[in-house]
Amino acid sequence: MSESKEKTTAEVKKEKSDKKSADAVKKNKENVFKRMGKSIKRFFKDFRGECKKITWPTGKTVLNNSIVVLVVVAIVGLVIFGIDQGLALIIKQLVALSNSQDAKQAAEATTQMISMFFLK
Repeated sequence: MSESKEKTTAEVKKEKSDKKSADAVKKNKENVFKRMGKSIKRFFKDFRGECKKITWPTGKTVLNNSIVVLVVVAIVGLVIFGIDQGLALIIKQLVALSNSQDAKQAAEATTQMISMFFLK
């Protein structure tokens, strides 16, 4: 008889745990909008907390960094402009050379110009 009570107690515990898990699943699926609202609220709360942790730069630091960026952009722009103009000049000379001389002399001149350009 005690075994039947133990089984019954075990069965009762199992039924309770099954019921609790079923209730938990039902509760999680109960209202999508409430869950979504809680998630959004938690996101913005965490976001606000993270924004408070940020060390914002001073105005002087921002100005100095902006000036450095502008100077570097100007220097890189000038370098690219110089390379572009140099290559355009070489192409113009090659076209003029090919129009004025025969093909053999043009090929020799082209080879000479290319070797001068890359060896310097």
